[in-house]
Amino acid sequence: MSYGSFPPSSGRRGGTLAVVLAALIPACFAGWLLWSSFGGQDPGQDDGKPGGSGLPTASSTSSPSPPPAGPPSDAPAKSLKGKVVVIDPGHNPNNRDHSAQIARRVDIGTDKKECDTTGTATNSGYAEASFTLDVARRARTLLEARGATVKFTQNGKREFGPCVDERAEIGNKAHADAVVSVHADGAGSGERGFHIILPKSVRGGGADTSAITKPSRRLGERLLDAFAEETGSEPADYIGDGSGLNVRGDLGGLNLSTVPKVFIECGNMRDAKDAAHLTDARWRERAARGVARGITDFLNG
Repeated sequence: MSYGSFPPSSGRRGGTLAVVLAALIPACFAGWLLWSSFGGQDPGQDDGKPGGSGLPTASSTSSPSPPPAGPPSDAPAKSLKGKVVVIDPGHNPNNRDHSAQIARRVDIGTDKKECDTTGTATNSGYAEASFTLDVARRARTLLEARGATVKFTQNGKREFGPCVDERAEIGNKAHADAVVSVHADGAGSGERGFHIILPKSVRGGGADTSAITKPSRRLGERLLDAFAEETGSEPADYIGDGSGLNVRGDLGGLNLSTVPKVFIECGNMRDAKDAAHLTDARWRERAARGVARGITDFLNG
């Protein structure tokens, strides 16, 4: 306001106005500073970011950055103390050097299939086996922070394998409360998204999934929701009806399981857009959060 805009009619009025302005200007300036510190936002307004508090962050003017590493914020409220979780990192980086051994056929109850495979890779050569180990290790850190006992089927140190029947047996012997096998798909270019593979109700030979199909579906549904929210990924557009859930009876790791178990195909390594996520360490942290949260929601459901 300009002091000359409204001249006072008397000396008294001018003195009063000067006192009011002297008190008002510092108050307005202090208010402006407070408003600026919140980036012009209402401090209580959600800024739209995951877990947003309305406070500005370093990425307020750029694309949202992945959550920082560490235990999930709701870990104390969702303890996994006393729970056993088995994470099965799909394939093994050393399988490529043992083609004869992993080609050996093993009994999956209803049929016979290869012991294991090398898995797929991105067009730039980033192997699925490397991806699955990285996500599995990150998820283990998050789950252990919640009090869970976490076991792996392999940690990249075995000569090859284990075979699919042994992978199932590891979860069974651990009496696991939940098992998740981490994978990435190798579908055609242009086919995008993630999906969860659920066990079909099968019985034959050493396979009998009748007791685990329902709890496995619940595990898969929790995993689907959590993974989508944590990563921003959409369910696969090339599997089934686009629900993100696919039921199969031809996988030994599921057929031979006696505990709740699902597979997650985190994306399509052969699609350039999906591969850009899968090769990004920040996105893999998000993926691990999705896996850990899905398991936690299932075990606390």
